Amino acid sequence: MKRSRMAAFVAIGAALVGTTLLQAPAEARPQAAAAPTATIWEDNFDGPAGQAPDPGKWRYDIGGSGWGNDERQYYTNSTRNSALDGQGNLVITARQENGGFQCHYGPCQYTSARLLTAQTFTQTYGRFEARIKIPGTQGVWPAFWMLGGGNWPNDGEIDIMENIGREPNIVHGTIHGPGYSGADGIGAAYNSPDGQPFRNGFHTYRVDWEPNSITWYVDGVQYQRRTPADLNGKTWVYNHPFFMIMNVAVGGYWPGYPDGSTVMPQTMTVDYVRVSDVGSSSGGSRITGLAGKCLDVAAANTADGTPVQLYDCNGTGAQQWTRPGDGTIRALGKCLDVNAGSVADGAKVQLWTCNGSGAQQWTYSAAHDLVNPQANKCLDVTGNNSANATPVQTWTCTGAANQKWTV
Repeated sequence: MKRSRMAAFVAIGAALVGTTLLQAPAEARPQAAAAPTATIWEDNFDGPAGQAPDPGKWRYDIGGSGWGNDERQYYTNSTRNSALDGQGNLVITARQENGGFQCHYGPCQYTSARLLTAQTFTQTYGRFEARIKIPGTQGVWPAFWMLGGGNWPNDGEIDIMENIGREPNIVHGTIHGPGYSGADGIGAAYNSPDGQPFRNGFHTYRVDWEPNSITWYVDGVQYQRRTPADLNGKTWVYNHPFFMIMNVAVGGYWPGYPDGSTVMPQTMTVDYVRVSDVGSSSGGSRITGLAGKCLDVAAANTADGTPVQLYDCNGTGAQQWTRPGDGTIRALGKCLDVNAGSVADGAKVQLWTCNGSGAQQWTYSAAHDLVNPQANKCLDVTGNNSANATPVQTWTCTGAANQKWTV
């Protein structure tokens, strides 16, 4: 996110009122990186058309201060700007106006809504996701994001999804904290895998937030993971409760301003917002093999290409594996992968960004083999050697002990 939040935090105390990468697959298919253990909080926006969102879950930021970004809208708590549609959705509407509210630049030209859970729900760690159809026109800026408090950037910010109208095929995920905020925030962009603007349909935007890691997904496809190692010694501040925000801004330093091409009104339609508990280790469990040792990511390194090996079981995240039901086996937010999709004996097995390829598909047989169907070969402990740090590979299935796994 390319913006400053400084002026926005008057609102958290004073205006919190309301009714008070690797290339993605060509076609993204929703898939879970780690099975959640429970839904903690959700809103499915059921109710009659025109009804305001549930005040027990959502409150409003109100005003036209510019929000630290020279934005042009006045945020209201009116159902003209945020209301249920009667079909299980919340609709946030940005409208062009002819006066009626005063903004920092004079009579307001636009109204919109910014909903948040600061007074109703906060959470440390979990899976935060929403299924959204975003707007799309020059100068419009939809976002689904989280804040850790009113002392920005020291309390932290996690941007789950942002889009600016001039980039219809791109969404952004970013973190902001002390020493890495505004234009210096740390993040990544995700390009539409089918070349279609995100505004054309609903998409699921998600982060899995765990101790010392945040992982971003669009439609179940992981495109970014951040850990304290990415901060170059700066402070990781994502270890306390955050609250959620949804809004549609109009104008600002980053998106630019409406022009002759801008079409109004613009709507952001939200099917649901959900928070789930992903557990302390992404809900994973160990996979054991030769000599009772564990399948392990070398040095708990999350870089693409990190070898996967046999090692004494130690309960760390490097040995916590999940099988989300899409054929993949995952640890540390990435997938168990056959190097370069090789079908040869002796192919290296590694950790790699999940990409939907056959190199990342595995089946578990009744005979306790882990088989890569693309190669029709078994996950194998190299040389039948049970020493720590022995790498695993794929090999023709032989039924030997070094190819037997307990999952």
